[in-house]
Amino acid sequence: MSVGSFPDPGSPRVRFGAEMRRLREAAQLSQAAVAARLGCTQTQVSRLESATRTPSPGDAHRLDLLFGTEGGTFFADLHRRIAARPGSPIWFIDWLDEIEPTALTLRSWDPLLIPGLLQTEDYARELFRRGPGTERDDVEKRVEARIQRRRILDKPDPPLLLFLMDAGVVRRQVGGPESMRGQLDYLLDIAHHPTLSIQLVDPLCIAGLAGAFMIAELPHGRPETIHADSPAQGQISCDPEVVKSIKRRYEAIRLWAYPEHLTRRMIEEARREWT
Repeated sequence: MSVGSFPDPGSPRVRFGAEMRRLREAAQLSQAAVAARLGCTQTQVSRLESATRTPSPGDAHRLDLLFGTEGGTFFADLHRRIAARPGSPIWFIDWLDEIEPTALTLRSWDPLLIPGLLQTEDYARELFRRGPGTERDDVEKRVEARIQRRRILDKPDPPLLLFLMDAGVVRRQVGGPESMRGQLDYLLDIAHHPTLSIQLVDPLCIAGLAGAFMIAELPHGRPETIHADSPAQGQISCDPEVVKSIKRRYEAIRLWAYPEHLTRRMIEEARREWT
């Protein structure tokens, strides 16, 4: 996928949508008619065809039944390719494919680590390498997938990225001193990006202890969406009450954030300690 081009015209998700549209039009069915058969809304069908929604296994199965595709598994096979995105758990694919690349604003809080969008290769590699049950062959795939997320910074119209992180993360060792120096150098460098803000948060901030999360403000009237982290499986939700709760917590944490100029000074001080 090229930088700044979303979605990738050669991706399985785009092929899924294009073939769905072709078969629907050939059968002279409206999007509403297909939606009724899939058990979803016309808007969801439109998003499947435009590749701005990731299909579910049920979508694929019902489309294979509806259109009688050759062998009966065309859409199911494409779905397996979509779900097999290297280095990314299936539950996170919707966020990576639909939310993060299209967001107008991303707000992020992390109490334990440098946020994924700001991690260097060495830092990310150490995290994945030390993860329980991680296969050695998977580490580089995961590192590559994480670094690829930075492409949103190179878009012609990058989102506004607002990062809050606990002040302790710049002194929490991940890898050796060289890895930490490289990570903090990267933070100091990327902090100059015109649409990016990094603020460290006072460790006494109790509101931040509940865990890491991200809030995405989306275009075209789409509802704000959150991703809340957990050791097993993160939660992605646009439920208004869930979003409101996370936004309130973000604002409570932000009250404990140091100004950007002071944050840079604190990162520089921590960087000097990693000798």
